Amino acid sequence: MPSARILVFGDSILKGVRYENGRYQVDHHWQQAFSEAFGVAVDNYSRFGNTIEKAMQGLRHICKSPAEGREIALLELGGNDCDYNWSEISANPDGRYHCRTVPERFAASYREAISLLRETGREPVSLTLPPILSDRYLDYLCSRGASKEKLLKWLGCADELSVWQKTYSCLVRQIAREENVRLIDLRSHFPTDKDALYSLIGPDGIHPSEAGQNLIYHVLCEDAHTVLG
Repeated sequence: MPSARILVFGDSILKGVRYENGRYQVDHHWQQAFSEAFGVAVDNYSRFGNTIEKAMQGLRHICKSPAEGREIALLELGGNDCDYNWSEISANPDGRYHCRTVPERFAASYREAISLLRETGREPVSLTLPPILSDRYLDYLCSRGASKEKLLKWLGCADELSVWQKTYSCLVRQIAREENVRLIDLRSHFPTDKDALYSLIGPDGIHPSEAGQNLIYHVLCEDAHTVLG
């Protein structure tokens, strides 16, 4: 029998989504390999486009029952919460907009997830977010019909995309520290040099490439002591 069960509540990053040749594809390699390497069962509830509120729907359902044996929940969220409705911004760059989940609501829901997992005998583990490449993401948005001129008018500069996304990764780290939750700092394993990131982040600027996904898997393996205790 598996020594533990890993429950993954994440977005497309831990679902294994890559964007290549103009299309998305899913690679389940990391969870299969991790399960075999460490003798654990992996139930991946990650979803493309998952926000904290969407993830909480599944988490609440699972937590209706107490944990059976040892269950460890990986929380990899925030990347979609910090995103905006770019088509609306492109249509009216002079408007005022909020991201999908404002920081205060994200933090409150994230803390609720931690509490609910603990109350039902499950062990939360937080993951920070891999970085994004602002220039690639901006080009990707424009390839889907948004106006670069109008998006830049609202943003100020393209780098604001990565600065804002980093804010949510820092928020996850802060919550983990305050709630005494174990942390896997994925972001710290990615290079800070922008040029070095190009081989690790795909052409849409947000999803890891195959090399980036391999890096995430190796980080999870290196930090298995953090995951498994």
